[in-house]
Amino acid sequence: MTAVTAYRRVIALSGPLLPLVSFLGRLPTAMCQHGSLLLVADTSGSLATAGLVGGALAAGQTAGGPLLGRLADRHGQRPVVLAACWCDALAVAALVAAALARAGTLPLVLLALSAGAAVPQIGPLARTRLVALARRARADDRTVTTALSFEGTLDEVSFVLGPALVGLSATLARPAVALALAAVLLAVCGSAFALHPTAAAVRPAGRQPAVAAPARVATPRAVHGMRVSMALQGVLFGACQAGITALTDRLHQPGQAGLVYAAMGVMSAAAGLSLALVPDRIGLPARWRTAAAALIVLSVPLLWVRTLGALYLVVVVLGAAIAPHLITVFGLTERLVPATRLAEAMAFLTSAVVGGQALSLAASGRLAEAYGPAAAFAVAVCAAVLILGIALATRGPAAAPAAAKRAVEAPACSGR
Repeated sequence: MTAVTAYRRVIALSGPLLPLVSFLGRLPTAMCQHGSLLLVADTSGSLATAGLVGGALAAGQTAGGPLLGRLADRHGQRPVVLAACWCDALAVAALVAAALARAGTLPLVLLALSAGAAVPQIGPLARTRLVALARRARADDRTVTTALSFEGTLDEVSFVLGPALVGLSATLARPAVALALAAVLLAVCGSAFALHPTAAAVRPAGRQPAVAAPARVATPRAVHGMRVSMALQGVLFGACQAGITALTDRLHQPGQAGLVYAAMGVMSAAAGLSLALVPDRIGLPARWRTAAAALIVLSVPLLWVRTLGALYLVVVVLGAAIAPHLITVFGLTERLVPATRLAEAMAFLTSAVVGGQALSLAASGRLAEAYGPAAAFAVAVCAAVLILGIALATRGPAAAPAAAKRAVEAPACSGR
């Protein structure tokens, strides 16, 4: 099966409209972090205040993501996403208004915290929905993995395009314009995602038959390791962002920082799409360990980068290992977690990346300021080493659990 055929099968599961609205609905998440920093720095004149607002936004998303995922598992995606996207749109609009009115630090932080907590988690929920559609269609594990690769690519593209839109807005007008657009996308495309007919594919746990919805069970130990691995991936992101910013500033090319980071995202997206070509005989645990080892090998050269050309080269090559790690961990989690808790598990992984990145950016930024860009890049290398350690120590799922999951889920989805 070619990659084109594999992705056609994935898109056929939901139709072409769902990927479009889910992409546009998750774009504001990538826009708000960068946009809020630029807006508050511009209106308040304080980088410290802007950092606090950006940190509050990340903290709210880290804490609120798993909760919204759990609510979606219990009550269905439609009501949860509808409520969240409108609450988030209002919170973002209120943050823009407060920043333009030059409100104090505390109101700005509280509004950012609310905006982060209300992020509707469209990326994780789209993964959950697409997996449910694949299982209902009795698709094989290769199709499920391709579906997760597709969703991972949409994430990567959104995190390249989102900051680019904010940067364009800041250049041509003001960052407030980009955040206003984010609020509109949240309301319109978030609602479209919630109301799409495929929302019925994910049956709420409260409505599952007794045989398909047992009492809440403990999270498998391996899943905790995967969550830590994703948090460390966030640490690597934050450290790379701090190191790239410090190095481009030292080279008197600060405007190149966003372009370098975007180039890494483009390569990561391309690598994510290529996972459809990986043979079935290479299982998910092996892919996880290979991706983790690649993160180490490809991040070590960052320690010796001194020129802009070398930075572009090394960072772009590093991007080839990022999406494979992220997508593989999502795939392993899907195999281990019951369908009735999948939205929560997917949201938890996304929140782990956000939280790890926020903490790392703050710490690595201080290291880069005190000791130079190599200090921040060293944090990235250490994170990659720890990821490999977790991948080697964690026992992945065998084929049997996935087959058992299909057998259990098929009756619950039949007739839908």
